[in-house]
Amino acid sequence: MKCFERLVKDHITSTLPDTLDPLQFAYRPNRSADDAIATTLHTVLTHLDKRNTYVRMLFIDYSSAFNTIVPSKLIIKLETLGLDPALCNWEQDFLTAPPQVVRVGNNISTPLILNTGAPQGCVLSPLLYSLFTHDCVAMHASNSIIKFADDTTVVGMITNNNETAYREEVRAFGVWSQENNLTLNVNKTKEMIVDFRKQQREHPPIHIEGTVVEKVESSSAFLGVHITDKLKWSTHTDSVVKKVQQRLFNLRRLKKFGLSPKTLINLYRCTIESILSGCITSWYGNCSAHNCKALQRVRSAQRITGGKLPALQGTYTTRCHRKAKNIINDNNYPSHCLFTPLSSRRRGQYRCIKAGTERLKNSFYLKAIGLLNSSH
Repeated sequence: MKCFERLVKDHITSTLPDTLDPLQFAYRPNRSADDAIATTLHTVLTHLDKRNTYVRMLFIDYSSAFNTIVPSKLIIKLETLGLDPALCNWEQDFLTAPPQVVRVGNNISTPLILNTGAPQGCVLSPLLYSLFTHDCVAMHASNSIIKFADDTTVVGMITNNNETAYREEVRAFGVWSQENNLTLNVNKTKEMIVDFRKQQREHPPIHIEGTVVEKVESSSAFLGVHITDKLKWSTHTDSVVKKVQQRLFNLRRLKKFGLSPKTLINLYRCTIESILSGCITSWYGNCSAHNCKALQRVRSAQRITGGKLPALQGTYTTRCHRKAKNIINDNNYPSHCLFTPLSSRRRGQYRCIKAGTERLKNSFYLKAIGLLNSSH
């Protein structure tokens, strides 16, 4: 069944329009959590590069998002996207059949056909959820709704202390969620305000369903990356180092049991390197010298494994190059327009955005353009 689901998934993906919600970064080619983070930070930094501006970021938390999909509403949305009616009917049967029963001892309940939710662990469920929420887009040009599956971030770009558009956006988002049977977990929804102005005013709180949304100075709700209201990465690097040190202890113990260097290197790549390099393109380039030094301390893994391991700087540079080239070749990527080629005499080089402040230079896209230009 999973093999058949993969065939259906590939067929659906191939028939979807290229313009489908460019700010949904999950389950699409050449998109990842790195891209969602990089796009969000570039949007924030670009706005903060202007005078008398600040940004409010609302990290939305849903309660059991995948279990709240309404098949009848999903089918209407799939038909609107141009999917074949026969395929839409199959999807409805997939979500509602077979009837479910509950067994307690020798007692069996009467069959019940489910009318909400997607099956757990299915290949199609994540894609169907992203299509179910494809019409959740920002109403105002000064706002962005950036999604990675059910991880949703509402970014409000405020100018001259006018929060009208942002507050209307949050209200409309709550209405859309209710209409689509999605339950907002207000207690876990957090808001972070990024404001670098010298003379700051008091920021009135946001209310959702009559409940005040908690303001935080640091949040790990941003696709697993710790982001702070100062856009610093010390909190994230400290978290990464702590996780890695715990796994280094296990690596040392395994070495004492006589595991071969080859096996130890494989374990390092699976359990440690994956943590060090998680979403690395979106944060490593902005780390302070102190942060980088703390990350380099975990290089003691090389002494444990007895083999040569890739340097973190090299991993970052390689992935930046690869991601930048993928963006250049993808005309539908949200930030494709930032990679503007220079004249034919300077082939392989790209025009860099002029930054009014040093802060904007921390954008991944500007750093990627700089790496591409320096390599030619």
